[in-house]
Amino acid sequence: MVNKKTKQLDHKAKVRRIPEFKGVVFWDITPLLKDKDAFHQSIKQIADHYRGKSIDAVVSNEARGFIVGATVAYELGVGFIPIRKKGKLPCKCVDLTYDKEYESDTIQIHVDALKKGENVLLIDDLLATGGTAKANIELVEKLGGNIVGLGFLIELGYLGGRKLFGSKYDLYSVIELKTTNG
Repeated sequence: MVNKKTKQLDHKAKVRRIPEFKGVVFWDITPLLKDKDAFHQSIKQIADHYRGKSIDAVVSNEARGFIVGATVAYELGVGFIPIRKKGKLPCKCVDLTYDKEYESDTIQIHVDALKKGENVLLIDDLLATGGTAKANIELVEKLGGNIVGLGFLIELGYLGGRKLFGSKYDLYSVIELKTTNG
């Protein structure tokens, strides 16, 4: 679906709502990823928002975050740094254990992934309650990285994750879903 005034695609129409997936409403981005125009436009929107902000690298959490983060890094012409679940990275790592809505998780980043003072853009597919993004920030800051922004494909506004960050970060999302129905 295209908005004729702005020639912008309706990205929200490209996201599929799954009402009961592992006990939560799940927002499936695979239809958006499959649509080459919607995928390209959404990545370009995120990259354009942060273009010119002195970014050294993009950091993303596995797995869907890798899809969005790596393509934003490519679009910005900067490196990409993965954050993975414990035991998935091959070299010496820094760990962080944090609580999610329904369980705790441990994530890792290579100890040599960042140099102190490097400017990092944190990208993920989804902002829900903000717990994962907050943990990713803490991990980057353990290595001395400077978070310059938080970019998301989808923001679940009804869960209030944005409030966790206040105005400390430049937070941008392509799609904001205000209710569990979109």
